[in-house]
Amino acid sequence: MLPAVARLSVRSRALPGVASRAFATASSADASTEHGVKKFGVVGAGQMGIGIAQVATSVVGLPVVLVDTSAERLEKQIAFMGSVLAKDVAKGRMTEEQRAAALDRIVPATSLSALAECDFVVEAVSEDPAIKLELFRQLDGVLAAPAPGAVGPILASNTSSIPLTRIAGSVSAARATSVIGMHFMNPVPVMELVEVIPALQTADEVLLRTEALARAMGKTTARSADAPGFIANRLLMPMLNEAIMCLGEGIATPEDIDTVMRLGMRHPMGPLKLADFIGLDTCLAIMRVLYNEFGDPKFRPAPLLVRYVEAGWLGKKAGRGFYQY
Repeated sequence: MLPAVARLSVRSRALPGVASRAFATASSADASTEHGVKKFGVVGAGQMGIGIAQVATSVVGLPVVLVDTSAERLEKQIAFMGSVLAKDVAKGRMTEEQRAAALDRIVPATSLSALAECDFVVEAVSEDPAIKLELFRQLDGVLAAPAPGAVGPILASNTSSIPLTRIAGSVSAARATSVIGMHFMNPVPVMELVEVIPALQTADEVLLRTEALARAMGKTTARSADAPGFIANRLLMPMLNEAIMCLGEGIATPEDIDTVMRLGMRHPMGPLKLADFIGLDTCLAIMRVLYNEFGDPKFRPAPLLVRYVEAGWLGKKAGRGFYQY
């Protein structure tokens, strides 16, 4: 089985033409590739997980097994999905019958064994390498074993910063070719982008089918090499971190920092408000990945960010971050 094309080393100095040809080789098959997914699985019913489940069932029409350790969280989040879809009905974007059918396709479960018949699973658990690697080891034992020389069920991670090659290395060699990054943006039903990140081990077929599924969800894909932070968070998180440094140094208030970026730089949301929305614990986890991977002081987490997370001031989800909610 061939390794996925278009993988550029973090330290690579490959000629631009070589990289372009590699990307073009895979892109030539994009339009004709089908995702082939019959049953979809999501692990983690948090903000990202429920959003991924929503687009899979309401846009693609897939049956979705949604797994979380908390039955209470599952019930709450599926009810939330129902309320979001009800707004779509009110706006004429779907019928009540379509809404009901989408909700009926969601199967909640508290055991990973419920995913056994899924042919595409996305994990959306905490951005913690230890948690994700252990989850992938468990999923390796749950999903159907790939036939010799064939691609088995695809196992995707919604990680926003952790190298996929490391994640793929936590499963068996036969399974590693089916591991890929599928980084959705928050909120999933609204944001149009999905970053797709092949590990060194990822098969071409897995890469192309993942991109095809993202397109079926109505998303535009951006392919990234397996570098820490990929594209989005390699650019975004240092900016948010610097805004927090400015706040910690007393340069300006949260409101003024955000106003400068909104009105002066035409950002739709200021960096501190955005950090609150993402979750300060998630921001800290990503900055730590970047700092640990590169060792560059520019990625060192802002001390104030560390303190806020230690205090439990995690942003909007906690009712307090750089702003009160």
